[in-house]
Amino acid sequence: MSTYDAIAEEYRDSKQLPFREQLERYTLFQLLGDVRGKTVLDMACGEGYYTRLLKRAGASEVTGVDISAEMIRLAEDQEAGQPLGCTYVRADAAAFRPEVPVDLVVATYLFNYASTAEQLGRYCRACHGALKPGGRLIGVNDNVRNIPPGTASLKKYGLERSCPNPAAEGDIVRYTITNADGHRFQFDNYYLAHETYGAVFRKAGFREFRWVDLWLSASQRRNPFWDDFLSNPPIAAFTATR
Repeated sequence: MSTYDAIAEEYRDSKQLPFREQLERYTLFQLLGDVRGKTVLDMACGEGYYTRLLKRAGASEVTGVDISAEMIRLAEDQEAGQPLGCTYVRADAAAFRPEVPVDLVVATYLFNYASTAEQLGRYCRACHGALKPGGRLIGVNDNVRNIPPGTASLKKYGLERSCPNPAAEGDIVRYTITNADGHRFQFDNYYLAHETYGAVFRKAGFREFRWVDLWLSASQRRNPFWDDFLSNPPIAAFTATR
């Protein structure tokens, strides 16, 4: 929590890096499909970037949850300046329960903060309990199927990623982000094997949990700039159904 309070503005600004829009955002919304009229819970919402995009895409109700007070402050400031009807709650995602189950849970970079299978299970159960029967969980995560170092540098995308190799359960995966203005900041994720994810999601009651490789937006598909990122993807999407 204190880490993200300290880097909240830098993390917000990183949403403007091209890989965020052309890969991360594009893939997420392809998986989400039509959200018009849906109720959505945005777990680990940060400063509300995706919370606002979901509301603009037509979701009827969107609630963002984050443990960082500074992230929630930035989100609420944005809502006050440009009201969309988003609601924000400062809470630990592992302990949060909405008053009424929702159609969709979005979890962008939530599960990679679990350093143990037990902690991952708490996040999974919270998301499962927040969903209506048949509701979907969609998100983006550290790519536990592709452990650094990879075959190509990611620096030109504003991103560096490192962890021990071979990686053991609970090892730190360190991200260093360089924003367009040159500001650099770091934060840590944790490695858990993809088999651990599958087992924990099934135990929590999810059906059809699967990893999804990132999709590049149509406008960029002939651009060789993205070749190194796609050959060494540091992040991956996922989908599951209650």
